[in-house]
Amino acid sequence: MSYRYAAPLLLLPVSAFAQTAAPDTTRAVALPEATVTGYGQQLPLRRTAAAVGVLSAADFDRFGQQALTQAVNTLPGVRLEERATASYRLSVRGSTLRSPFGVRNVKLYYEGLPFTDASGSTPLNLLDPAQIGSLEVLKGPAASVYGAGTGGAILLRNRRPEAGSARAQVGFTAGSFGLRRYTATAESGTTTGYVRAQYARQTLDGYRQQSALRRDVLALDGEFQPSARQTVALHGLYSDINYQLPGGLTRAQFQADPRQARPSTATAPGTVAQRAYYASRTLLLGGTHEFRFTPRLSSVATLYGTGSVIRTPFLVDFERNTRLETGTRVALRYQSRLAGRVLRLQGGAEAQAGFLSGRSYQNRAGQTGPLRYDDEIKSGTGFVFGQADYELPAGFLLTAGASYSRLRYDVRRLLDATRPGTPTSYAVQRDFRPVVSPRVALLKELTPQISVYGSVSRGFSPPTTEEIRPSDGSLNTDLQAERGTSYEVGTRGTLLNQRLKFDVAAYDFRLRQTITTFTTDQGTSLFRNAGTTRQRGLEVALSGWLWEQKASSRKLQAANAAVQTGLRAFATYAYNHYRFGSYESGGQDFSGNRLTGTAPHTLTAGLDFSQQFGFYLSPTVSHQARIFLNDANTEAAPGYWVFGARGGWRRTLGRLELDVFGGLDNATNRRYSLGNDLNAFGGRYFQPAPTRNGYGGVLLGWKL
Repeated sequence: MSYRYAAPLLLLPVSAFAQTAAPDTTRAVALPEATVTGYGQQLPLRRTAAAVGVLSAADFDRFGQQALTQAVNTLPGVRLEERATASYRLSVRGSTLRSPFGVRNVKLYYEGLPFTDASGSTPLNLLDPAQIGSLEVLKGPAASVYGAGTGGAILLRNRRPEAGSARAQVGFTAGSFGLRRYTATAESGTTTGYVRAQYARQTLDGYRQQSALRRDVLALDGEFQPSARQTVALHGLYSDINYQLPGGLTRAQFQADPRQARPSTATAPGTVAQRAYYASRTLLLGGTHEFRFTPRLSSVATLYGTGSVIRTPFLVDFERNTRLETGTRVALRYQSRLAGRVLRLQGGAEAQAGFLSGRSYQNRAGQTGPLRYDDEIKSGTGFVFGQADYELPAGFLLTAGASYSRLRYDVRRLLDATRPGTPTSYAVQRDFRPVVSPRVALLKELTPQISVYGSVSRGFSPPTTEEIRPSDGSLNTDLQAERGTSYEVGTRGTLLNQRLKFDVAAYDFRLRQTITTFTTDQGTSLFRNAGTTRQRGLEVALSGWLWEQKASSRKLQAANAAVQTGLRAFATYAYNHYRFGSYESGGQDFSGNRLTGTAPHTLTAGLDFSQQFGFYLSPTVSHQARIFLNDANTEAAPGYWVFGARGGWRRTLGRLELDVFGGLDNATNRRYSLGNDLNAFGGRYFQPAPTRNGYGGVLLGWKL
């Protein structure tokens, strides 16, 4: 049986999204608990021996749906940044270091389908917040089940209707800096499946020069059961996105006018003159088939294909890329008893193959000039994995798993005009040797409401194609894969008659061959191995009801039967003690310096107020401490506090569902940079975030 919490239960920091799973019968608890996927165990969060951050649809709804950043940043140890509008960069426990743009070193699964491409990059900007129903973040190496990546894994599912419901919904939002959002949704659910279609369009003029956005996203999802033993799910995603790139500013430019784009200089044109932007069209099609051979044995198989057309003019080059990819994942699960104790086994394999046709031209004010180089790149990656979970006496749960992974790139350069004298055509191959990545974890239930755990895990993360083949035309054949080991302990549970929820994790992550980034005078991002790093941290999440409100009439009780009202509070905090180990570059010794681009302290706290007549308010405050912007630790971005709130009136009137809302972000008009350029040439570190801005809108639904 599955469960979904009806109100925002701000645990890590908010409620978990329920997924269908075998019931946890090893110990009775007073209240039903939502299950999480975790490392494939499908267990309650209290019995998951890992640091897992969970967000539900309600968590995204407490913020404006213009961007993913605010909701994701409520998770301790996770930072999502926007260098430009919709240009996301994700950090899980310090993985920002190698990501000047995009999402790397973190594996993402979209409805069970591998969404991270074969080269290791994740196009998170293709998604719209309104479509997301749940998001699980597994922090630390997750290679034992999910393959390459030392940062972790993200498991994402779209929203889905409840059984026996059908409705249509439209929405409109308008806000500062030319924001316009339009959404339309149609969905129907039964006891055996569902179908859902959602379209979202967002346009924005932008806070800065050269920062406009247009994004269209269409998501189609369906699930049905052709027989009692089978479940088939089909998913389609089409995304058409175009956003301008304002570029980084120096400290003086940031202080003088944070709304300006990178200006032209005597040696290089600016982003306005070069009409810098990113544009892509992507289609993803995939399906999942689950077959239950017996009550103890089942299989889940996924198959997907995706294609993208990408256009990116920047300061010097104009890239025109076409990407095709296909992949599959198969997992077998078996549950039995050994010596009278429950034993769960799972094993499987995943494979991805990608092809990229990439051409780089000179950028002439947003138009293609002479061809600089022409590449064809084949990427192939795969791994096999196995895991066992064994229920030991006295409330212990032992988990042991491992994967065996490999990755290969084949780069064929058909033309190279950037380096006179090079052969007209040549090929480069990188074959990263197979790696075994184990994980062992032990959990102990102290009481039916409190558990403690410890784990040791290893992972590796090879360079992406963007790191091996940067936009200056070079091929970085010396770049090595990162390898790391994580030691972690944690505890989670409930106190005070289940009114207070807590989750605490401490870890020590040791990484070798750490990949760092730096930029040239032309804005090109290049990469190098930086020796070793040691990343130690503490993550805390607390939440609970301050008071609960009871409906005063039978009519209101019936209308709010599935919704708790009152006042809840949550707070999440992360402390990071990240340091370089042995690291020398360019004749400088950076050993012992703080890790570039990571804040030693982050804090988010908020309230959720709702009452029986439908009024609600969700204020949130967040803090990030000072961060260093270069490996030498000579330049830093100041820390900042940001306050915002969203509120409105939500009500069901017969068949009509109405939600009128408004919100204010950066209410104190704080000037800060969100998504700094690390080790930037010429001190162009800063990517200014919007000042005070507001929005308002309405959602209209009709029950069919």
